Amino acid sequence: MHDSATPHLPSSPPPASANPLLDFSSLPRFGDIRPMHVEPAIRSLIDENRRLIERLTADPAPPSWDGFVGPMDEAGERLSRAWGVVGHLHSVLDVPEWREAYNAMLPEVSRFYAEVGQNLALFRKYKALHDGPAFATLSPVRQRILEHALRDFRLSGAELPDAQKPRFQAIQEEQSQLAAKFSENLLDATNAHAEWIEDETGLAGIPEDAREAARAAAEAEGRPGWKFTLQMPAYLPVMQYADDRALRARMYRAYATRASELGKPELDNGPLIGRILALRDEEAHMLGYRNFAEVSLVPKMADSPAQVLAFLHELAARAKPFAEQDLEELKAFARAELGLDTLEPWDLAYASEKLREKRYAYSDQEVKQYFPEPKVLDGLFGVIRALYRVDILPDEAPKWDPDVRFFRIEKDAALVGHFYLDLHARSTKRGGAWMDSARSRHRDVWGSDTPLAYLVCNFPGPVNGRPATFTHDDVLTLFHECGHGLHHLLTQVDELAVSGIHGVEWDAVELPSQFMENFCWEWDVLQGMTAHVDSGEPLPRALYDKMIAAKNFQSGMQTVRQLEFSLFDLRLHAEVDASSGPVPIERVMALLDEVRGEVAVLIPPPWHRFPHSFSHIFAGGYAAGYYSYKWAEVLSADAFEAFEEAGAGKGSLLDAETGARFWREILAVGGSRPALESFKAFRGREPRVDALLRHNGMVTPA
Repeated sequence: MHDSATPHLPSSPPPASANPLLDFSSLPRFGDIRPMHVEPAIRSLIDENRRLIERLTADPAPPSWDGFVGPMDEAGERLSRAWGVVGHLHSVLDVPEWREAYNAMLPEVSRFYAEVGQNLALFRKYKALHDGPAFATLSPVRQRILEHALRDFRLSGAELPDAQKPRFQAIQEEQSQLAAKFSENLLDATNAHAEWIEDETGLAGIPEDAREAARAAAEAEGRPGWKFTLQMPAYLPVMQYADDRALRARMYRAYATRASELGKPELDNGPLIGRILALRDEEAHMLGYRNFAEVSLVPKMADSPAQVLAFLHELAARAKPFAEQDLEELKAFARAELGLDTLEPWDLAYASEKLREKRYAYSDQEVKQYFPEPKVLDGLFGVIRALYRVDILPDEAPKWDPDVRFFRIEKDAALVGHFYLDLHARSTKRGGAWMDSARSRHRDVWGSDTPLAYLVCNFPGPVNGRPATFTHDDVLTLFHECGHGLHHLLTQVDELAVSGIHGVEWDAVELPSQFMENFCWEWDVLQGMTAHVDSGEPLPRALYDKMIAAKNFQSGMQTVRQLEFSLFDLRLHAEVDASSGPVPIERVMALLDEVRGEVAVLIPPPWHRFPHSFSHIFAGGYAAGYYSYKWAEVLSADAFEAFEEAGAGKGSLLDAETGARFWREILAVGGSRPALESFKAFRGREPRVDALLRHNGMVTPA
């Protein structure tokens, strides 16, 4: 329901600007945007926001939604969109010019957001609207937005004494800069190492497509032989397939010590970790919390660090016996079949792949030939069409790289949203896979904006005219990121603060993404998305049956590994005392050793430097929140069970009726209501852990 105040907005949208970053009339103008545009655009948007805040806080009239929140949201969205483009280019085109432009404005942007979060006059305006008579006339969604706004002001230090606010602001600025530096160090350290092989005998075991890519990488530098980097499409095939144990050992060590004191000193993330932890601890104490884990959980589903720890410990207790069994089997196989009396860390992926081949008579490499990129995309889009009755069509837009593709989603010929797809690894692109919002769905006085998303992966690209082929793990990753994308793109909420993925509790945001992964194991889905790269034949049923038999291969080991990361993250932010300054990296490593002693079955070498590349918690949004992956996995497995129930006996789980309900109750509502309410609306009950354990094969026979 709109309140009746007249909005303080111009009668027409702002005109397109000569600066492409200030043009919000359509899609981002990637063909025109240059690093030189960043500073003037971002400064002008910050100034625009500051002027608006000054005017609104000086207005003596009682605040209304349309007269106060609306203008704040609109101005904030323009800054968010422009800075989002800059941050995106910093991630996918990390060349010196873009890195410099991003880092030059990062302190200014951080300062502005910290300043807004601490603005007591602004906080009082929101509080007056929340506490005033107009609140009762607002829709439940808008009431929730106001409640979230007040919570976020408190977490941003709005109620701190004025004398403490400059320090709190400085903490936010420094944290942003350290996170960016952590990510840059990791990318530079990843790019700094390469293994050059000039004798073809050194390639024994490595698949042909990985060899071709390595050959092309060497040719690009005008050198003979083969170049293997630490980028995942090059690193993984070596670790899984190379018969040369010394090569695997060198690659493993280089990867395990990236961005640490064991490499280039200027790229060492150790001091950054210590400083980040100290700043987070200081922030928590200033806000009146005992530790940063408590701060992190305020906007999440989980109630307390103790509740999360109990959840993780329970899962670990259930998973560890399966993990120990997995490891014993692997060691016995490596001794008997591979002559490896001692299974070293650089042997694990290699021995596991050999065991999988022996036990299930297939390899990842064999399966990969059935997943050429065009067929995979057709299959993915087919699943989305079947579930939600929408069409995904190729479209045109300016792009940051010729390799990027662009699509539109339509429902009954009406535009729903757009997304960019950037699938292949490049040396200028940070590692991993992610989805990000480029524009959120919302309605303002000028009309509606449809959502726009970035879907980014780091898969191998085409080589010598042949299409890229994906491992089944790559396919799972693509479906995962697409699940995030659908959460953002299929929203039906028009309020910026809770549209799409916005306002969704962080520990529920992985539900739609992990949910999508389940379809990659269904025969009726895989039939339609596979075609051998040479023969065009679909995936044989016999090979699929082997994949299913192997689905939970080493799932115990994989589960305890995720739990190790989750426990390390939570305990690091709940227990490590940083009151006396930067945390020594030795203390961080000692805690990791403690956690491993409890849950891990595999202990890496003492020189392994995992924290130095743990960008999820030091350069992403997962600090004291990495457990979200497991928490949301419970939700996603349980949600998928509804499709299993609906499809029982029908030969397909692609049930449109259940899909429509999932869209309506989970995807459409975004953050407009608590995630647990959305889950219960879809499932008709509270979530249960049983489906997750069953899906992972961790159920002991009665």
